[in-house]
Amino acid sequence: MFTGDRSGDWLYGALYAAGFANQPNSDHRDDGLKLRDCYISAAVRCAPPDNKPSRAEFARCRPYLVEELNLFKNLRIVIVLGKIAFDSFLAAYLLSGGAIFKPKPKFGHGVKIDLPGGMIMICSYHPSQQNTFTGKLTRSMLHAVFDQAKEAL
Repeated sequence: MFTGDRSGDWLYGALYAAGFANQPNSDHRDDGLKLRDCYISAAVRCAPPDNKPSRAEFARCRPYLVEELNLFKNLRIVIVLGKIAFDSFLAAYLLSGGAIFKPKPKFGHGVKIDLPGGMIMICSYHPSQQNTFTGKLTRSMLHAVFDQAKEAL
């Protein structure tokens, strides 16, 4: 996921700085990247036209995310990259038997949400070029999210 693109440069740099990766980049499939205590997933599994997934694509891919949540019994922290990931994770989390407090939590960069059952969700803006080129997301902001996760672990 994010291998060989600018979003990946930001993501893997932050993972490396927080100790979740053995190197600060992922350039290709066999580049030696190893993740520690970390798994990367996505709400949509393919690159859709204009990079804008439709509701149907989210619905078709959701069972994969639900199954991943069911497989990871010791999952303690989830970092969502963007509001789309936030909404997709909560939908899959509910379908996998999870519960959320009412009112529904609100997305915001750096927001930490304690979910029933002990799981923690930490929100971050997506490291897209739109966010990083405009300064909506800075490297220090992204690194702070992963530092927050490391501290919570």
